[in-house]
Amino acid sequence: MQSSQVHRKEQTRVLGREVNLLDRYPKSSRTGKVGERAVHISDEQREISRQFGREYFDGDRMYGYGGYNYHPRFWQGVVRRIRDYYDLSEDASLLDVGCAKGFMLHDFKELMPNLTVAGIDISEYAIENGLETVKPFLRVGNAKELPYEDNSFDLVTAINTIHNLPLEECKQALGEIKRVSRKHSFVQLDAYRTQAEKERLERWVLTCKTYMHVDEWKELFAEVGYTGDYYWFIAEID
Repeated sequence: MQSSQVHRKEQTRVLGREVNLLDRYPKSSRTGKVGERAVHISDEQREISRQFGREYFDGDRMYGYGGYNYHPRFWQGVVRRIRDYYDLSEDASLLDVGCAKGFMLHDFKELMPNLTVAGIDISEYAIENGLETVKPFLRVGNAKELPYEDNSFDLVTAINTIHNLPLEECKQALGEIKRVSRKHSFVQLDAYRTQAEKERLERWVLTCKTYMHVDEWKELFAEVGYTGDYYWFIAEID
């Protein structure tokens, strides 16, 4: 067998599945079209956004969400999708890396009251302003060094999170996700398939520091031994 065929076979063996687990998330400017901000974005805006403070979550839309507030329509369908896809038992355990204010974890607890949940986020502001229902389970921390024991969770998610780290720290984060998961993991990352998609992404992103072609991400997964599932955020413009 030729070496290229061997490499493809090994990559297929070690990688998880490409699966869109956010297909029930309502379309918005973050998950769909690039808005007016893309035309005007500046390095100063990115610097402010990357502090992940009040401006990013609840400040002007030019710095991020423009008001990051809970609404059941956003995550309820997603958590059902994730529960069913991984066939999570009622007493399973879940870690959300990049949990922000804990909206997804709140909806998981609503759906599965006996689920053990944990959330970690780099933003002190987000954790301080987390939903009271899950606030005891949230903590400040960095994805590159997760403060949990090996094999602690049945499922670890990191949705639109680890691409905010520099490349080497992305690698560390993927390794950490694998380490603390005893069963399943899922990451969603900024990526592109064409030059046009790359250009759109570069015009749009505020916080992302590492973005690659989807095939390059898969190569990185193989390099660091990440065997979980994955999907992409790919910017679109009408």
